[in-house]
Amino acid sequence: MKKYSSKRSIQILANLLQQYGISDVVISPGSRNAPLAIHFSEIDHFNCFSIVDERSAAFVALGMAKSEKKPVAITCTSGSAAVNYYPAVTEAFYQNVPLLVLTADRPVDFVDIFDGQTIRQNNIFHQHSYGDFQLLEDKEENAEDINFEMIKKAIELCFEKQGPVHINIPLEEPLYELVSELPTFPTVEKTIKKKEYEIPSNLVADWNTSQRIMILVGTKDYIPELENQLSQLVKNHTAVVLSEANSNVYHEKFFRFIDRYIFNFTEEDYKKYAPDLLITVGQNVVSKKVKQFLRKARPKQHWHLDEVWQPDTYFSLTEKIEVKPEVFFSKLLKFINLEPRPYYNLWDVLRDKKDAKHEKFLNLVEFSDFYFFNKASQTVPENYNIHFSNSSGIRYAQLFDFGRRKMYCNRGTSGIDGSTSTAMGFAIKNSNPTLLITGDLSFFYDINGLWNQYIPPFVRIIIFNNGEGNIFKIIPGPGNANPNTLDEFIATKHHKNAEHLAKHFGFSYTKVEDDRTLDRVLDNFFKPDTLPKILEINTHGTNSADVLKGYFEFMKES
Repeated sequence: MKKYSSKRSIQILANLLQQYGISDVVISPGSRNAPLAIHFSEIDHFNCFSIVDERSAAFVALGMAKSEKKPVAITCTSGSAAVNYYPAVTEAFYQNVPLLVLTADRPVDFVDIFDGQTIRQNNIFHQHSYGDFQLLEDKEENAEDINFEMIKKAIELCFEKQGPVHINIPLEEPLYELVSELPTFPTVEKTIKKKEYEIPSNLVADWNTSQRIMILVGTKDYIPELENQLSQLVKNHTAVVLSEANSNVYHEKFFRFIDRYIFNFTEEDYKKYAPDLLITVGQNVVSKKVKQFLRKARPKQHWHLDEVWQPDTYFSLTEKIEVKPEVFFSKLLKFINLEPRPYYNLWDVLRDKKDAKHEKFLNLVEFSDFYFFNKASQTVPENYNIHFSNSSGIRYAQLFDFGRRKMYCNRGTSGIDGSTSTAMGFAIKNSNPTLLITGDLSFFYDINGLWNQYIPPFVRIIIFNNGEGNIFKIIPGPGNANPNTLDEFIATKHHKNAEHLAKHFGFSYTKVEDDRTLDRVLDNFFKPDTLPKILEINTHGTNSADVLKGYFEFMKES
């Protein structure tokens, strides 16, 4: 016999989640949220996942939501458990990933009287959520009707904004009163807003009169329509399209390795290659150099395409176009001319020169992080989804051709926390295999991302372990510190490896320390197995930072 919570607020919540098609719920254990855990797990509609660590759990849900492209609910007990959601909530906020955050709470009268596991939870995510709601307790007047409307509004906001929305749920004891039957609920009238868009004639005119058109694609999920539209714009050399590894658009005429081309721009180059019309698509870009370039270029016009975010990243924003990019370009392409522009050829000459230099360097490079990333770009099977950790991992990825593989990275806040958990969540809900390429610090920081009984056997993790936060040996600035200070407190040198962790969490494990072993092992690493796999590449004995710096020095030469 099934047993459901007797709490009316939870019954209403579960029913509305069902009606809106939200089926995945990540549950962290606790007593205050036990009524939610019991209730959701007893209803066949819900796919429930038990993840102990709330910080990891929220990132797992974020990965699920990215994979499924629909909201995922997370629920935890009261107190500090809720605060542990915050890193993933901020990431979801800046990436526009829909999370429905359900925090159980003590009754309102118990806040600030030193009752156990009780903090100020109402509005706790206010700075980084698209909506904050606190349900009434069942005994309060009109609680049923008010809670119904609040929950409905919260769910619809999560869909509309494609971002985190918080519902705080005060629950008084007893918490474990259960019923065997549920009441019948009315069918909800859904009122999710649909945006209509017609392109203004002045934008069409501005496009047609612009001679130097650049489209910069930042962090974006793969959208076939957008890729096709941008492809039309480059076939005849009408526009320059700059993209990054995690832009998830591909065409041989896109400029996909930005830092290869612009890292050594002079003041004169900023003027020479500057666009007069800049169109930005998607969110955060990895390349700091392109930000520097466009801020100095100061294009006459800058249009940004996004339903939610309209940041003035390049200090020149002139048009906030609140629409999906694929909708905008579908309208634009009906009216514009696709004549070739010399601006494309200017960039194309630069690309040919730099790509040739890149290929020459590949023949010279020895075993290092750089060597590994080049090898990975050639070896990872095409059906893999690739997740990169932040810091040096995603930066290396920008330099190599991973083809049409779908690539992801938590660039909302660009932190190393949660990279593993996000990738594991994505893998759980995706039929294609997932590969996480991660640095050592990011991996060890998120060890609990592997404390997860749902990881499928086709998951693969590659750790490039250089024994420190090597990014601080790459970027300018940290090297000014005394070596001992840099090593201990910034780069945080260590001698850890993942061998025992792999065994503990049920992964097979392989370690390589030289190029010949890597070349031999890598192909076999992706073959099917009964266990997920970890490959650890130990580059402690090489100075990978110097190799990367040497690459850019080599690229400078005529």
